[in-house]
Amino acid sequence: MGTFRAIRIDKAEKGTTAALTQFDEAELMEGDVTVRVEYSALNYKDGLAVTGKAPVVRRFPMIAGIDFAGTVEQSSHPAWKAGDKVICTGWGMGETHLGAYAEKARVKGDWLVSLPGTMSARDAMAIGTAGLTAMLSVLTLEKYGLTPKDGPVVVTGAAGGVGSVATAVLSKLGYHVIASTGRMTEADYLKGLGAAEVIDRAELSGPAKPLAKERWAGGVDSVGSTTLANVLSMTKYRGAIAACGLAAGMDLPSSVAPFILRGVCLLGIDSVMCPIELRKTAWNRLASDLVPGKLTEITHEIGLDEVISAGSKILAGQVRGRIVVKIL
Repeated sequence: MGTFRAIRIDKAEKGTTAALTQFDEAELMEGDVTVRVEYSALNYKDGLAVTGKAPVVRRFPMIAGIDFAGTVEQSSHPAWKAGDKVICTGWGMGETHLGAYAEKARVKGDWLVSLPGTMSARDAMAIGTAGLTAMLSVLTLEKYGLTPKDGPVVVTGAAGGVGSVATAVLSKLGYHVIASTGRMTEADYLKGLGAAEVIDRAELSGPAKPLAKERWAGGVDSVGSTTLANVLSMTKYRGAIAACGLAAGMDLPSSVAPFILRGVCLLGIDSVMCPIELRKTAWNRLASDLVPGKLTEITHEIGLDEVISAGSKILAGQVRGRIVVKIL
């Protein structure tokens, strides 16, 4: 066993510290599959972890990073063998289990999904947890019964990672997508992803009325707080909103009016502990429902040595689309 590069987070006198350093392979946690990590991604949660802005990390030392794609090096799990191409997202990586910003990762084989044959490791991380969350939102809306003929759908935080993928997928599926963003300079970018309309997030940022004019049949919200409250108040009769983020806060200053007077449904989306079979379905749908060229439009690549500084930018809302992290 030797050492490898990793972004290590340690407890400090005040908060935490994060640094790119050498990590001893002997310190990797238990798991039945060891993976050579090729690409990871930068998510909002990763930004919180590497900057210490929120208590995301719950054991120390920790290797940050909640997503990876790579190649199996060693396996005692019956489903995996050396050379297999795999994806791993969530499951507490970067929080309670050593994570993805490293040249090696050791995880449970039950956490892994095969890399779809039409995707590269880089493609998979251009999608990552954000894209998986977006697709889980779409699958849940479909299970609820939402179809394009029901009317427009709204996507909040549309220029971010979840929002970009949700906009691209929903538009390909035939929905009239209304993209909400705080960066109207990104209107052309969002229309390029397939948005039919782009609205300023200011339209959804004031105190929410119990009920407002009906504007959409459904949507994907990655913002939370007042934005989600407004989205719910503007949802059509028997519409549904998939809630998957809290960029604006964990509160929901709403009322029961949308739920009991319009029959609106609020659908909660979790990607961290999502069952493996649903993950497989989502990745297969991403392989078919996300136009490959769209990944290029929403993706920017950085190296492992740039992750910590990029973490501050994603928290400040200065990141468009997805950031992939080249590990090897």
